[in-house]
Amino acid sequence: MMPRPRIAPLEPPYEAATEQMLQRWMPPGAGIEPLRLFRTLAVHEGLFGRMRPLGAGILGHGLLEPRVRELMILRTCARCGAGYEWGVHVTFFGASVGLTAAELAATVPGGAEAPGWSESERAVIRLADELHDTADVSEATYAELERFFSPAQILELVIASGWYHTISFVVNAARVQDEPWAARLPELGRAPEG
Repeated sequence: MMPRPRIAPLEPPYEAATEQMLQRWMPPGAGIEPLRLFRTLAVHEGLFGRMRPLGAGILGHGLLEPRVRELMILRTCARCGAGYEWGVHVTFFGASVGLTAAELAATVPGGAEAPGWSESERAVIRLADELHDTADVSEATYAELERFFSPAQILELVIASGWYHTISFVVNAARVQDEPWAARLPELGRAPEG
């Protein structure tokens, strides 16, 4: 049984402005109820509106290949124990960006040395881990990133990590309940469902 949310997400019927903002946060034609995370953020209307541009920019208007972006997001969420957000991203983006079930599972316990990652993907995972563990990047990891990514792309990776730390903090602190259709953060050694 999932714990009760600490901050209850808004439930319909929504005020007109809230309904409009929730629809802007959802992908066009999603055909599902606005995400519990979005409905939780909507509790603070002003903050909710200010957060959307950065989140949408990371997902839809970045310089990174979608697979690289999702690898950073999934590793960050996994390291934060943010099963809600990890599962939503696995379900919405995992297969569409070319991540296999084994690769999705390796974003949880595997780290950069898990088999199957390319050199550039190993560098992204090291970056996610170092930012999570130290709030910094070692010279060795930065030099490795420079082999594969432009300065603007490296900055985007760092910003994505920070954004998804923020989102992880929200879902964990607010106890946002998993979406019934989303993948579940696997136990060590198990492939994700979905």
